[in-house]
Amino acid sequence: MTKYKLEYIWLDGYKPTPSLRGKTQIKEFDHFPSLEELPLWGFDGSSTEQAEGRSSDCVLKPVALYPDPARKNGVLVMCEVMMPDGVTPHVTNARATILDDEGAWFGFEQEYFFYKDGRPLGFPEHGYPAPQGPYYTGVGYKNVGDVAREIVEEHLELCLEAGINHEGINAEVAKGQWEFQIFGKGSKRAADEVWMARYLLLRLTEKYGVDIEFHCKPLGDTDWNGSGMHCNFSTKYLREVGGKEYFEALMAAFEKNLDDHIAVYGPDNHLRLTGKHETAPWNKFSYGVADRGASIRVPHSFVRNDYKGYLEDRRPNSQGDPYKIASQVLKTISEVEIKAVAAA
Repeated sequence: MTKYKLEYIWLDGYKPTPSLRGKTQIKEFDHFPSLEELPLWGFDGSSTEQAEGRSSDCVLKPVALYPDPARKNGVLVMCEVMMPDGVTPHVTNARATILDDEGAWFGFEQEYFFYKDGRPLGFPEHGYPAPQGPYYTGVGYKNVGDVAREIVEEHLELCLEAGINHEGINAEVAKGQWEFQIFGKGSKRAADEVWMARYLLLRLTEKYGVDIEFHCKPLGDTDWNGSGMHCNFSTKYLREVGGKEYFEALMAAFEKNLDDHIAVYGPDNHLRLTGKHETAPWNKFSYGVADRGASIRVPHSFVRNDYKGYLEDRRPNSQGDPYKIASQVLKTISEVEIKAVAAA
């Protein structure tokens, strides 16, 4: 029998966006455990904004697991938070109630800033570095510094070894800003892997003395880009049937549901979605071919392929909850797709 280190990971009740939490349990198995073999486990919800002190018990329910590349015999266990009965989802448990469709594919582009001493990595103690321009996909010390690339490369390896479907990295437009991409089939699977990749990044940077800033506009109203989490999406119908008429009906549905999307696309998005810095205004819906200033960017390949393929919603921000984002996208799509299939 082998003693496995099970890191139970969950989302707390902090607002406006939850934080990641984790604690370790040691269990013996004669093989790498399966999801079904992992027990429920309690925690103190009064310390995570999920319960009161006089009735503090909450329960962790394992829902996905990954090998932990940073630990010998380690397992990363993604959990949902349940009420003390272990059956009823906690009110903060967004995963338990989202729409899911294994035929829906999601690709999330997670942007973030490295921060040290209260400012983005590479910023001088006072003022700003040279203006934006050379930093996006940049190379060289003056553009990326001496530690950022080391961290993102190590994070990439950790994700791949954990079995997360990590699809790429690049330095972003602002100095100290980077991005990684996660792809998954099904909203729950894609969102689980985004949260787990975030966890691995946060845990990794502990040893570097560097923080991760996920706020969508940490530098405020300045001439520096904010951080998004662009959501690339497609459904089986959109990939295989599509068509211009269906696409236009889909865009009309996205416009009609603008407020519902913005409500779950991350806090403080009005600070980022201003119409500047490759964004569309938060309160106006738009779409355009290869248009990075639109709410939804339509790839050239989508149009050439008779309006089939994937689309990119550029409005979700870097602090957004991918469970809620993917669910809202599916909800809006369902309003059109059902009608289109019925009329076919």
